[in-house]
Amino acid sequence: MILKRIFAALLAIGLAAAPSAAQPAGPDADTIIARHIEARGGAAALRAIRSLAFTQGRYSEPGYESDGKAEMRLMRPYHKLVGNPSLNPDFLEGYDGEAWEWFKDPGIAIRTTGAASEAARHYADVEGPFLDYRAKGSTVELLGTEAIGGKPAYKVRLTMMDGYTTDSFFDPKTYMLVASRHTAAVHAFGAPVSSQTRFADFRKVAGVLFPFRSEEVEIATGKVLNAMQWGRIEANAAIPAAWFSPPEFTRTPMQTFIEQLYRQRSDPKAMLWTYHAFRRANPDVDTQDAAQVAGFQSLKMGAVDSAIALLERNAKDNPKGANAAFGLGRAYAQAGRVAEARAEFQRALALDAKHERAAKALADLPK
Repeated sequence: MILKRIFAALLAIGLAAAPSAAQPAGPDADTIIARHIEARGGAAALRAIRSLAFTQGRYSEPGYESDGKAEMRLMRPYHKLVGNPSLNPDFLEGYDGEAWEWFKDPGIAIRTTGAASEAARHYADVEGPFLDYRAKGSTVELLGTEAIGGKPAYKVRLTMMDGYTTDSFFDPKTYMLVASRHTAAVHAFGAPVSSQTRFADFRKVAGVLFPFRSEEVEIATGKVLNAMQWGRIEANAAIPAAWFSPPEFTRTPMQTFIEQLYRQRSDPKAMLWTYHAFRRANPDVDTQDAAQVAGFQSLKMGAVDSAIALLERNAKDNPKGANAAFGLGRAYAQAGRVAEARAEFQRALALDAKHERAAKALADLPK
């Protein structure tokens, strides 16, 4: 989820915000957008950018700061990559017409759907969301003005063709983007948080202004959620097209098994059939962690019933597995089955008193 919030901070797209004042006399939404595009460097300069490479990124949030080596790339027509395949990373995430995630451990590539897919495809345009917005199937609406940092700003709502809405705030003098707001979960199963992202450190790249820094703050509390500082943004660098799709690799039988379970998440009967068939064919292979991974990823994609069915079978087959109990408890919690989740977290702690994730999950359950 951290990377998905980087997407939002970088390209300045947010979800619905609080009510604003009535629309004042002045420029309409199309005029504001046209002036914003011109302020950035103009439509011709934006269209001349074929690719963007963001490197030397330092991401931070309370209690954590990255090593300053974050990378992200965009390339026309709609390709995106977080990470650098040549550096042997632990994780990669991208979009090549479908959203995907790749995990070095256990070595699987999955195609994502739902919120994860939305976060990827909504931030894949090199030029941002406003240039040629009508051709992209979007609409815009000026909602008036609102104070950002004590100064008035135009508030423009853009609605994309899938219904996704974003609110952006533009300086009435410079027409540069000053902030965006959105509501999204910080982590995979966290509660939605309404936040405001401010943009700074604008520099020209290929004649176009880009914000090199962003900071996201929770609206209700003023707490800083995260910040991102890019060290370098390069335009029109050569990027291998293959980078924007999941890495090619030879899968082990276990990696194939995990991906098969995940792909069948919309069909719990088929998923359980594959699970049973693999275990019957490989009676000496420990599948506890594999089922955990497939169940967790399915849960993230909203396939709650399938995840529960798989993780219930996993827990039954591994009665002494603390991780199996924790995974099932997490699925029950996601489904709102609090009493059953509590029982599984307690069982995980009975099997392993030092199971920190189970202890935290138990403490986080509604009383």
